[in-house]
Amino acid sequence: MTPAGSLLVADGLHKAYGTTPALDGAHFSIHPGEVVAVMGPSGSGKSTLLHCLAGIITPDSGTITYDGRELSAMPDRERSALRRGDFGFVFQFGQLVPELTCVENVALPLRLNGAKRKDAEREALKWMARLEVDDLGRKRPGEVSGGQGQRVAVARSLVSSPRVLFADEPTGALDSLNGERVMQLLTEAARSANTAVVLVTHEARVAAYSDREIVVRDGKSRSPEYAA
Repeated sequence: MTPAGSLLVADGLHKAYGTTPALDGAHFSIHPGEVVAVMGPSGSGKSTLLHCLAGIITPDSGTITYDGRELSAMPDRERSALRRGDFGFVFQFGQLVPELTCVENVALPLRLNGAKRKDAEREALKWMARLEVDDLGRKRPGEVSGGQGQRVAVARSLVSSPRVLFADEPTGALDSLNGERVMQLLTEAARSANTAVVLVTHEARVAAYSDREIVVRDGKSRSPEYAA
């Protein structure tokens, strides 16, 4: 049974690529402000689950409900609007725009939603200060370290106050010290904003920052909420 008050819920997800199943009846749920780690070996289906939850790909069957609305039933335009506003993303390599300064990168989601440049950059600097990179505002991504760049990426993911943050191996390209700091700052900032975090990782030290773990293996998910 899905816990009451869940913000994002997936039930019985199936997804195949050709004859290869990626998800085989996966379940998931998350509450506002909760950090849930999705764990599993490479090829287990955890990234496919994240992409389905974020509305990037559509499952072959099963349901995904966000804030009481069926995600797969939404038109592409509505799902795109969710990804610009309600959803935030952090990827393994940050994926910052190299031609923009760090503050312009962080302000980008606000600019895409119509905010004026000065207002967007003022808000961006607030989040950069929370992630301890506000002194890098005028530098470009190629001029900062990997750990600094990933913190800039986290600031960008949170600047639009998303309700759900999807973090796909956010420390995978970092050494352990930088990875620990990124996770500490990411989870502190998300919890303070009551943002739910879907954290895909295969590292136990990263999953330790979560409130709860879900293990995906052979396309199936197992957690205390659902029977294995």
